[in-house]
Amino acid sequence: MELWGFKRIMGRTWTLLYLADAPLSAAELGDALQVSPGSVSMTVSELLKWGVVKKTWVPGDRRDFYLPETSVWKMVSRVIRERELLYVRETNDRLVAAQGLLSELQGSGAPDSPREGGEAPAGTAGEAQSPPSSAALHTLSSRITALQQLSQVGQLLIEQALSGRTIDVVALQAALNLVAPAEPPPTADGAPAEPSPAPSK
Repeated sequence: MELWGFKRIMGRTWTLLYLADAPLSAAELGDALQVSPGSVSMTVSELLKWGVVKKTWVPGDRRDFYLPETSVWKMVSRVIRERELLYVRETNDRLVAAQGLLSELQGSGAPDSPREGGEAPAGTAGEAQSPPSSAALHTLSSRITALQQLSQVGQLLIEQALSGRTIDVVALQAALNLVAPAEPPPTADGAPAEPSPAPSK
């Protein structure tokens, strides 16, 4: 549970319920874990919210009892859907926003080369920095595009896994090759090698 970013007490509580042969009450959880009733209450509430613990009742007893979710895949898929997939989508949104800002900068007419003399003058504190060159913006744009493609591949992979669909490994490899195309090895003089001609059909 800690590996997934949850509190240790949440993992201990779920494990205790999972290994028990009968539902446990909040008091029994507190006694076994040696934690306060308030800690048990907050922990159980969080576990209920994530759907990894269920509330139940025992005939003749008015207290609330708790059972674990025993389907490990159901728990893992819930966490992936509500945490990891959300993070990937947020990352993609931020990359799209960054690409939009770069497009605005490129449209505003960035300088093509550094200031005459080869170096920018040393600025004082609070002085505005000179805008990046068009070459620098082009590099940023291409690399953010690659990150955006990688984010989209990750999102597609997670969605396919959660839906139970078969993952097309060949298509995934092709998509990743688009994100990070192989570069030709350098020649003896250090210059990049010319790409090999495509084979004729």
